[in-house]
Amino acid sequence: MKLLLHTCCGPCTIYPLEKLREKNFEVMGFFYRHNIHPLTECMKREETLKKFAEDSNLPMIWQKGYEMEEFLRKACFREANRCQICYYDRIYATVKLAKRGKFEYFSSTLLYSRQQNHEKIIEIAQSLGKQNGVKFYYEDFRSGWNYAIEKSKELGMYRQEYCGCIYSEKQRYIKLAERFN
Repeated sequence: MKLLLHTCCGPCTIYPLEKLREKNFEVMGFFYRHNIHPLTECMKREETLKKFAEDSNLPMIWQKGYEMEEFLRKACFREANRCQICYYDRIYATVKLAKRGKFEYFSSTLLYSRQQNHEKIIEIAQSLGKQNGVKFYYEDFRSGWNYAIEKSKELGMYRQEYCGCIYSEKQRYIKLAERFN
């Protein structure tokens, strides 16, 4: 069973990859980069994921370019729905690759995060999967949250402090500033 796994970073890939392999999926990763700000952050995440993928024998597809402006155009004046826009873009790119690569399934490491809206991700993924003839594989990977955090620390992986978009980066720094005031 071939599965294309959207991967947002190395630490978030640890647990889903283990679980999928336990279920005998033949997993290939796909790194989507257009939503990650700034470019230096994107490069840190990609570098960490490359090392993890190599060490884990995870074949990868690396998105080319850096079209962050396109993400911003879609999210601008729709900030309240920015996560939904971002989910859609990442899942759409993943399902299109899965279809072209003749994968039977696709999934996402977004399903590992306690910070993400699983119901919205499922809704978008099921719809896009049905439209494109590729099955969406859902598993709630959040149970491995603490395990993967510890494992990523053991491996000395770069661990980011926000989801990746400029809006979440702003929220992160506002929270930090508020602690000092």
